[in-house]
Amino acid sequence: MSAPQPSPLAEDSPAPECLQSVPAGGRNKVELTVNLRKIPLFALLTDAEMKEVQEALRFRFFEKRATVIQQGAANGGLVFLLSGQLQLMRITEDGRALSLELIPEGGFFGEISLLNEGPYAASAVALSRVLVAILPSAQALHLFAHSPSVAHHLLRHLARQVQRDAEFKALLSITNTSRRIVNFLWLIKKEAPTHQLAVENLPTHQDIANLINTSRETVTRVLNLLTQKGIIQREAHRLIILDPEALNRMALE
Repeated sequence: MSAPQPSPLAEDSPAPECLQSVPAGGRNKVELTVNLRKIPLFALLTDAEMKEVQEALRFRFFEKRATVIQQGAANGGLVFLLSGQLQLMRITEDGRALSLELIPEGGFFGEISLLNEGPYAASAVALSRVLVAILPSAQALHLFAHSPSVAHHLLRHLARQVQRDAEFKALLSITNTSRRIVNFLWLIKKEAPTHQLAVENLPTHQDIANLINTSRETVTRVLNLLTQKGIIQREAHRLIILDPEALNRMALE
């Protein structure tokens, strides 16, 4: 098994205090060097704070389909994704698995249960081989309480989560399933480096159906229609929005 390809968290010549070497494990013994300053939550830490973080972080690789964090497990700290793809999953009371958000590289999860002093509210499943860094609970809570830059970033992160949850609840209230799917795409779109609007790491049709309470067949039908109309272009794990105005009109109809 080869090591993950260098991620945006790795740089050729970052400041020495930002570097962390991580053994790749498995048959490939090459060390990876990650730039901790590229993790947004750590970007503005003082050198002294960064040194404490470096000493506390624990690094682990997980293979594809492995469960990185189990829903209901005691919170073991704040988990950062350094390389690969992670998806949050939640098991409902009736036993259904709901696919939640994809964690971006440099992103983190576990903050809500950490602040609530409760178990993890969702599982994190590796969609590829991943490298994660775990900041133990005591150190994470210390940063939340004593680092203004971390506190500011956390508040903005939580505010975005609240806004996203509100938007998602509004989306689920749409009775027309085609509009619901179109609004879902509009909600999760982002601007790509090419300045196009795109959905990176597109969930499977079944995952989309589970998320917005419809059928996989309906999702497939609507995506095929949008493709035929030239509104979207689908790639292996990516969806490009070719005509944002048309998609927005359909979302508002």
